[in-house]
Amino acid sequence: MIDVMYFAWVRERIGEPHEALETEATTVAELVAELKTRDPRYEAAFADLSALRVAVDQELANFDAPLKGVREVAFFPPMTGG
Repeated sequence: MIDVMYFAWVRERIGEPHEALETEATTVAELVAELKTRDPRYEAAFADLSALRVAVDQELANFDAPLKGVREVAFFPPMTGG
């Protein structure tokens, strides 16, 4: 079971702040591909991966990061300074 968390406009498009998922995905990219097939909301949220960042167990990661042993994956837009 992986806790998948959504922040900012990703959460707004999907309509959920987080969900617990059973998945066969072995990488973050595979998880995204699986999520995109669930519903048009997910397809919209993950349409442009260059506009997203991902954290795996609260560490910034790439979309090719492995999911073995991972408890949490978070998706969010790039952070900006100010």
